[in-house]
Amino acid sequence: MAVLSTEDEGKFLMDAQGEQIGIVTEVDPKEQVAYVEPDPDLTEAWVQGLGFGDADEDDIEVAADAIGTITDSELRVIVDL
Repeated sequence: MAVLSTEDEGKFLMDAQGEQIGIVTEVDPKEQVAYVEPDPDLTEAWVQGLGFGDADEDDIEVAADAIGTITDSELRVIVDL
């Protein structure tokens, strides 16, 4: 299981085939949940990449146990969401 931290905010969430699902808007390290904005527009991606975004009602929740790998720029899930 991956361990999520606030350092993961602004990273891209990728599926198992390498396709982009969205961008991580917020991480709850205590609950080990990442909130992901599916298909963000350019402005949203820019704001999230700078670490200034927050989760909102249309974000999807991704539990840490669904994430297989974490790199400097992305989180990759091991299951279909």
